[in-house]
Amino acid sequence: MDDLSEDLTEDLTGDRASARTGGPATLPLLVRPMTLADCERVSEIRVRGWQHAYRGLMPQPYLDALSVARDAERRRERFGTGDGPVVNLVAERAGGTVGWAAVGPYRDDEGGTTADAELYAIYVDPAHLGSGVGRALLAESLGRCSGASRLLLWVLRENTRARRFYERAGFRPDGAEEPFDVDGVEVPEVRYARQL
Repeated sequence: MDDLSEDLTEDLTGDRASARTGGPATLPLLVRPMTLADCERVSEIRVRGWQHAYRGLMPQPYLDALSVARDAERRRERFGTGDGPVVNLVAERAGGTVGWAAVGPYRDDEGGTTADAELYAIYVDPAHLGSGVGRALLAESLGRCSGASRLLLWVLRENTRARRFYERAGFRPDGAEEPFDVDGVEVPEVRYARQL
């Protein structure tokens, strides 16, 4: 699991009261292609997303050592050289970036085909979990998979919140699993698939 293949982290059990009381969920949401200027904020969302979603699932010293600055530097380098067929999307609400997703061709031939797409990541600012940002990013990502027969993704086996999110969106585990080592601790992933 590399920098783009992290688990996906929308918490559907977030506070829904904001939608009823005029909070952030009621403000318009725009999903657009990511630009170079978005790299720092996307890295902040990604790192804070890992630290929030994987608490108790990965070693805490590893999560504590994640660096927004280092992630942003790698992201700017990758963005500057082109990400090939990968589509990076950001979600904005009230002029601020609140989420990020990346989708593209499936990267592993084992169990996938050249006709498969892969959702590499969806991360939502923890302050906006449960407000529809993850669903909007997923919908736009699905729309960017023209020509693909399936959309595949990898999720940590123990990340029940993310698994519920994908299952509600029509994804199902397809039986594939792979180990992922984080500082000597095995954190297994399962693959989900959705027909397009």
